[in-house]
Amino acid sequence: MDVNEKYFSNITSRERAIFEGGISMGALFHQFVGTPVNIKTKEGLERTIEESFKLQPAIEDVEVKINLNDNTGFDYISLSGDMLDVRIHTVVDDVKAIIRIEYIEELNYPLMYVEEI
Repeated sequence: MDVNEKYFSNITSRERAIFEGGISMGALFHQFVGTPVNIKTKEGLERTIEESFKLQPAIEDVEVKINLNDNTGFDYISLSGDMLDVRIHTVVDDVKAIIRIEYIEELNYPLMYVEEI
């Protein structure tokens, strides 16, 4: 019995694609929020997040954009959820899912959701 049969036989490929993206998005959010960032380090942090999360099972691609508000008088700010615009692309069998976090102005909240299946 392989790992997929042993541990994921109780869910569909669709459910697993969503699970893998959701669990990764939650880990990404809680791991990186609070990281010091500025205009000089923004791109490097975006690439670091992308490359590290691509290592996880079922993750096909990760797109990270950090939206900095440069209205601070300091050399850096702490990364917050409202700065993140992230898409995690997962693939399980023939099912692809995109899980996203983005700041939704009308909610005043960085929302994690299933963007596409």
